[in-house]
Amino acid sequence: MTRTVFIDGAVGTTGLEIAERLAGRPEFELIKLDESRRKDPVARREALNEAEFVILCLPDDAARESAAMIDNPRTRVIDASTAHRVSPGWIYGFPEVSGHEAVATAMRVSNPGCYSTGFIALVAPLIRAGLLPADWPYTCNAVSGYSGGGKSLIERFEADRDIAWRGYALKLGHKHVPEMQERCGLAVAPLFTPAVIPAHRGMVVDVPLPLSAMKGAGTPEAMREWLTNFYGSSKIVRMGPPPPDGELLLRCSSVGSDRLDLFVFGSADGRQARLVASLDNLGKGASGAAVQSLNLMAGLDETAGLRL
Repeated sequence: MTRTVFIDGAVGTTGLEIAERLAGRPEFELIKLDESRRKDPVARREALNEAEFVILCLPDDAARESAAMIDNPRTRVIDASTAHRVSPGWIYGFPEVSGHEAVATAMRVSNPGCYSTGFIALVAPLIRAGLLPADWPYTCNAVSGYSGGGKSLIERFEADRDIAWRGYALKLGHKHVPEMQERCGLAVAPLFTPAVIPAHRGMVVDVPLPLSAMKGAGTPEAMREWLTNFYGSSKIVRMGPPPPDGELLLRCSSVGSDRLDLFVFGSADGRQARLVASLDNLGKGASGAAVQSLNLMAGLDETAGLRL
């Protein structure tokens, strides 16, 4: 059976990548608005209510506006913006952590943030297992390819090739922090230090752990074993292989992937550890995650159309 899908915001980076993953798939038929009608509220309302599935690839306020336009009980929504990630009534679209059945049966799904995906994938299972304390003030350091910053940032990076590192959110309070805190059950919001580098896509998220100061924390070996078992059946999230020469690389030539690789590194004496996630900010960090949720909601194999 063919399901109808409307991508509201289909001309943006996330929307275009979702459309690429759905192209040629007979399970879905895309409802498209031509350029003259793309921003017409009447046309958008019709499309939003006609589709069985709507994927919102919009700024937060516009996403809230579109969600409010849906006035029937049938249309199911995946919101790729930040607007609903901690909102009541919305299921967090991270099946490996939130539960596959919860996503599959949801009417409203909020797509995780790219940085948040790496942090939550590492920290949430370990806190649930009692291997990390929920009341620790965690730090998260991360770098991303510039494609995650939208058209404006893409233009700035491509216009000035001399920029090697762009630190931002220097006033703190990055928009991903609330979901990182809530979805991990943290008592204290993590200190998050993101940066953008001159690679088009790709992302590394790093959570340093001073284990000797963390009461009740497990060993690096126990954490690695738990995460391996927790994601053992997943075809998307996996514990990454030991890196050659003790280095993790993020290449400027990286191609699209919907996989998420996790690592646990520990000091020889076990007193320190680093939890590291490597992913594509446009894959499992955005478009790939939306398609995974769509597959589940449509009763299909969650990996259909993904780049693994």
